[in-house]
Amino acid sequence: MEGTESNGSTASSVVADWSLVFWTLCAVILPVLITLWCSFQRSRRQVLIRDIFRKSKHDWHYTDLFGQPSYCCVCAQHILQGAFCNCCGLRVSEGCLKKADQLFLCKEIMMRSNGGAHSSMPHHWIRGNVPLCSCCMICKQQCGTQPKLCDYRCVWCQDTVHDECMMDCLKTEECTFGEFRDLIIPPYYLSTINQMRQDKRTNYEKVVPYCRKHWMPVIILANTRSGNNMGETLLGEFKILLNPVQVFDLSKIAPAKALQLCTLLPCNAVRVLVCGGDGTVGWVLDAIDEMKIKGQERYIPQVAILPLGTGNDLSNTLGWGAGYAGEVPVEQILRNVMEADGIKLDRWKVQVTNKGYYNLRKPKVFTMNNYFSIGPDALMALNFHAHREKTPSLFSSRIINKAVYFFYGTKDCLVQECKDLNKKVELELDGERIELPNLEGIIVLNIGYWGGGCRLWEGMGDEPYPLARHDDGLLEVVGVHGSFHCAQIQVKLANPVRLGQAHTVRLILKSSKMPMQVDGEPWAQGPCTVTITHKTHALMLYHSGEQTDDDASSMSEQDHMREQTDEDV
Repeated sequence: MEGTESNGSTASSVVADWSLVFWTLCAVILPVLITLWCSFQRSRRQVLIRDIFRKSKHDWHYTDLFGQPSYCCVCAQHILQGAFCNCCGLRVSEGCLKKADQLFLCKEIMMRSNGGAHSSMPHHWIRGNVPLCSCCMICKQQCGTQPKLCDYRCVWCQDTVHDECMMDCLKTEECTFGEFRDLIIPPYYLSTINQMRQDKRTNYEKVVPYCRKHWMPVIILANTRSGNNMGETLLGEFKILLNPVQVFDLSKIAPAKALQLCTLLPCNAVRVLVCGGDGTVGWVLDAIDEMKIKGQERYIPQVAILPLGTGNDLSNTLGWGAGYAGEVPVEQILRNVMEADGIKLDRWKVQVTNKGYYNLRKPKVFTMNNYFSIGPDALMALNFHAHREKTPSLFSSRIINKAVYFFYGTKDCLVQECKDLNKKVELELDGERIELPNLEGIIVLNIGYWGGGCRLWEGMGDEPYPLARHDDGLLEVVGVHGSFHCAQIQVKLANPVRLGQAHTVRLILKSSKMPMQVDGEPWAQGPCTVTITHKTHALMLYHSGEQTDDDASSMSEQDHMREQTDEDV
């Protein structure tokens, strides 16, 4: 009896053990299988979505969370995630993507030819998801106030209309292109130009839309890799407000190719907005110089800047600010471009000729817009550049970039790798040799700002100094005693060593290897001769609205000195 009971207890314990093992395996394996199944479904869904995006005429972008309450334009249901079109602003859920492609047309960059020339086009209405605080063009009351898919928006003029105010006449009414009509390239203009090219006619000036005298079409060139990576967002916002054909991503198309659009537009009328850092601006200006070489001088555009880089000294000099972080609406940026004044910017040729080698090596040639330097600031730029090339993913923020610069500047204060520079170099200004004091660095300036916002030539502003301009064909040459001296100048606790102004600068590096930079592009250079001469002028746009207190005081001092000069004359 006891044996039977012991066998029964043994069997029950074995069953309990196997049951425990089974449920343990289920607890471990089941979540893994569910995870694998979800991953497979997610990847399959992404493949299907990418396939729809590739075949669609809309510029779809997928988002996991919309930034504002959104409703699907097909099923009218509230959606948290889905796709939106960067050109027309259409928003749909995943399941309605195919239907949206069939039901809704995107912005047409060029009107379809129906056998005749066009000089106008009707509104292109899209229902729902109107901008916040927009008003109805009929009753002037606020639109989009109801928690559902409601009201209409024109993708060209951005006018909005209530559902109850929408009339049949509005659907066929001529679109005026709204506030930015002077900046937009209308689709019917491009279709007319295309027809003229087929007929081998090139008098494009006669095809000015709306018969407006002040049409100034703008071309947007955005570098999505600059500074704080805001370029991708800006591309979409500009495509909403303008014709998508006017907006280019410089990571996908070179500036030289994008600027060929200027040749299809009226002469001396185009404005270009460069969204990027000073390096991106230099890239675009080089492409404009290529246009001059090709004989396209009458199509040269004027250039405005939206600063997305780290230093942004050229942008600061031209009144566009020290950096953009989304604080100004895109609409205001376009207004600033319309109101900006045209000015000239000197561009300089920097030729670096190595010593020795029987002059077999070709000299290095750079184009300078901002400044050239040798010494501690070039060393900081060289170290930063080397670090960024090793780990580019770390340098996606303007704050991090400046922190790295600060680290290398502090390190140089202790090490002083560029000391006794005055014994290693000779400096000539307009052919006259300059006796150098004890220095660690020499900086040749073309613009007012340097080092991420410092007015280097003016210094503390407590000493008289000659006028400095970026369009007078003169360079300002200063010296610094080291990284600590540079930091003192930036906080206005010291003045630079002003060495003079000149039309031509010649610098001879007699021995050793020294860091050099042109507009933030650094390299280590051995014995050589550096010659800086005037190359050309660039047509830029100056925005007076971003003027700082330093700019205002500098301008007032320059105006006062001009008045004194006029009185003496």
